[in-house]
Amino acid sequence: MDPMLLDIDEPFTSSRLLIRAAGSGDGAAINEAVKESLERLRLWMPWAQQAPTLEQSELDARRAGIAYRQREDMRLLLLDRESGRLIGSSGLHRIDWGARRFEIGYWVRTSEEGKGFVTEAVHAITGFAADRLDAHRIEIRCDSRNERSASVARRCGYTLEGVLRGDSLSPDGGRRDTMVFAKVRGAELDV
Repeated sequence: MDPMLLDIDEPFTSSRLLIRAAGSGDGAAINEAVKESLERLRLWMPWAQQAPTLEQSELDARRAGIAYRQREDMRLLLLDRESGRLIGSSGLHRIDWGARRFEIGYWVRTSEEGKGFVTEAVHAITGFAADRLDAHRIEIRCDSRNERSASVARRCGYTLEGVLRGDSLSPDGGRRDTMVFAKVRGAELDV
């Protein structure tokens, strides 16, 4: 089935989060969260090497919404269900619809670190991908030095399949190793 024909229930929720696609009007909240967290994000995220302008954040949010509707990339915002405050961002990336393979990426604003929001979001997004998108394989990839990100994958029951040595460049231009965690239907990924 062509992914454009999928009727995707969105937004969806977890116990504390409203999870939905980014889009028009989200730029200000994203800009605020990125600027708050820039020093931490800069270590791991190539897109976070300098503070974005409000206009850049709004354009990025709108483009993300279009990519979501076209099923090319599915960026998701993590919002506090009670206050509506942006907690962070996640999503399903590097999508291969034929193989039904997705990669979950995530970041959380600095003031919300250590509260379990990312773990909660990964559980919810894993369920969404398995139930609504018929995912066969879901991966989490992270720099081998990013222990916080690797801990999320482990807490969510993802299996470390290996470490890709020197496979990419870190934001500072140095070589990095990438840890690849996965859940596969019939093994860890059951619906």
